[in-house]
Amino acid sequence: MIWAIAATALAGSATVVGGLLALHRGLRRRGTLSAGLAFAAGLMIVLSVVEILPLALAALRSSGVAHHGWWTVGALAAGCLLVLLIDALLPERVVRGVNSEPLTLPLDHDPRLMRSGLLIAVVIAAHNAPEGLMTFLAMLEAPELGVGLAVAIAIHNVPEGMAIAAPIYAATGDRGRALRWATVAGVAEPLGAVVGYFVLRAVLPEQLLVLTLALVAGMMIALSVRELIPAAWRYRTHPAQPLLGLLAGGGTVWVSLALTSALASS
Repeated sequence: MIWAIAATALAGSATVVGGLLALHRGLRRRGTLSAGLAFAAGLMIVLSVVEILPLALAALRSSGVAHHGWWTVGALAAGCLLVLLIDALLPERVVRGVNSEPLTLPLDHDPRLMRSGLLIAVVIAAHNAPEGLMTFLAMLEAPELGVGLAVAIAIHNVPEGMAIAAPIYAATGDRGRALRWATVAGVAEPLGAVVGYFVLRAVLPEQLLVLTLALVAGMMIALSVRELIPAAWRYRTHPAQPLLGLLAGGGTVWVSLALTSALASS
């Protein structure tokens, strides 16, 4: 069990590494920030559609759950609504005159940027918790598979940490604050593993645990469409920056999935 906890902690620590990589002064420039926000959106959308949702569907199907497609769609919709609820509970974000034109206010005067970073941290933490449980269980049942899974998760946790820290650092200029939020999301990995194993697994059927994956996918997609893509468009200094960021984020997921497949087959 110690090795299982260590594997999840290692995977979670990669989120902190990503946060460190994002603490570069260049990320406080509008064009770079635009591409970075779009990168986060592309990463989360493709991760949700290509990996998380198919995994939830396959797990429900193999468990013999009736109407597994509708259950998945329901959890996806619930995730979208949850983001809207969290968004409504965060402090007001009114900034006038920034609907479609490039933003001209200083970065540290835009409350929407800080909100985006906090929402990303919440959603990534929610994603890391069931992911940590999955790694933990794999390490207990098949250590060789668990190690490969932990490495693969660590690979895509690096850009996730960057996605959290970049907007918070750009909004505040406070490296410590940005890194703390990346750390919170990273700690959710081993914490989710331990809590999930000793608490949730004992009181919830496996099917409901699987549905948390679809819930998180809905949160990721809603956050990307509602917050990140519009923010990337506002901070652009060239129209190509948001598009290139989206493509790079999606491409990063494809590469991490290819590495996961290679590790699993070796």
